[in-house]
Parts: sequence; C-alpha cells; structure tokens
Amino acid sequence: MKIATYNVNGVNGRLPRLLDWLRETAPDVACLQEIKTSDPRFPIDAIREAGYEAVWHGQPRHHGVAILARGTQPEELRRGLPYDDADGQARYLEARVNGVRVASAYLPNGNPQPGPKFDYKLAWFDRFNRHAQALLASGEPAVLAGDFNVVPTDFDIYNAWAWRWDAVMQPQTRAAYESLLAQGWTDVTRHLHPKERIYTFWVNDAAFQRNAGFRMDFLLVSPALRERLVATGVDAEHRGREKASDHAPVWMQVQS
Repeated sequence: MKIATYNVNGVNGRLPRLLDWLRETAPDVACLQEIKTSDPRFPIDAIREAGYEAVWHGQPRHHGVAILARGTQPEELRRGLPYDDADGQARYLEARVNGVRVASAYLPNGNPQPGPKFDYKLAWFDRFNRHAQALLASGEPAVLAGDFNVVPTDFDIYNAWAWRWDAVMQPQTRAAYESLLAQGWTDVTRHLHPKERIYTFWVNDAAFQRNAGFRMDFLLVSPALRERLVATGVDAEHRGREKASDHAPVWMQVQS
C-alpha cells in the first residue's frame, strides 16, 4: 500500500501537475494540502477520471485539505479538529482507507512571529497533538500526513541561520513536534533515512535548482504501521516541472 502527502498549492491551478503525478506514481492514498478551493469547485470529475475517489474539506483561496484513494471511496471520519475548531480554517481531514486511518493536515505557518499568528499556530499544534494522542490510544493503524510547517532540526534545512527567525524554526514549534513524536509516532523519512539530507519544500525555482530546501512535509505512522514500513521517498523531480507547487510529494510503502 502506497500512501503519499502533497501540498499542491492550489488544486485547480496545479491540476495538470497533480494528474501527472497520480498517473506516474500511482499512490493508493494521496493526502493533499492547500487545495485553495471551495467545496463545489473541487475537481472531482478529473480526479475520478484518473481512477481516484476523494473526500475534501475546502476553503476559497486559502488552506483546504483532501484525501484521495485509488479505486475505492475513502470513509470520511472527521473534518476539523476537536477542542474548539470554530475559526473556520479548513486544515484537517480524516478518513479510513483499506483499514488504515489517514489524516491530511495543513498546520498554520505562524509568521510573523511573535504575534497573533504565531500564537494561533502553537494553539492549533496543541489541539492537533491532543487529537493525535487519542488516535494512538485507539490502537488502529494510523497515518498523520501533511505540511506541518515545522523544520524539526537544523539538519532539515539548507541554511538554518538564514531562517532562524521564521516561525517554522522557533523552539516552541520544534518542541510541539517533538511532543508529537514522543507520543509514539514515527517520522517515516527519518526512521528509514536517518543520515540523508532530504527536502520537501523550496521557496522558488532558483532555490530548487541549487537544492536550498526545507523538510516540512511528513508522514508519521502509529506503532501498528511502523513494522510494516518498506520504503519512503520524495518525488522531488515534480517540483522542477512547469508551474509546479513549491512542495514535492512525500510517499511511503507499507505492507498490506
């Protein structure tokens, strides 16, 4: 079973790139972030023609998440986080696909910091972690997939000094991510590739050409899935295509 996450940065504007990626890499499950569209404008017909069914939680021009499944309908379980998700930002969606509970999450960026946006980021991260703990407690095989807007360590960015004031680099942000892992989640990329420089986001084409990147897109698995891991990687080549997202897809293979 191949599960992937992809911040598409506008599902309608990047639809050709999304369809290329689905056709060429054939993930069984694809979690999308920043679809940036209202629910009625989500391109479900084109996605169905590509062989996928989907559930989505949209928002015009901002945020938005979706979960695609090849040849089967995802069973939607939750849209939005518990614990006061009344702000209306479409950042979380959860579904069951082939016996696995899958969450697509787009965490707040938090810039500029300090300030209200950074406070919101940390509060959202706290609610996300609380819900993640409940998912682990269920014992069901689960995946947290998405753009978490955190660079966990200086090893996960090309130049930590240049971005030291950014919200994704702050000690509080990193501590929230460490607290998440401490619950028992496994960062698949670091688990299988502990010593490799791996990036998933590049701010522009020039940065991509010189591989000046960040690792901010993650697949975290519960203990029930950790032992089933086979492989993981980043489809970085798709970042270099015409009118591509600024993120690249991250994928993993697990034994069914």
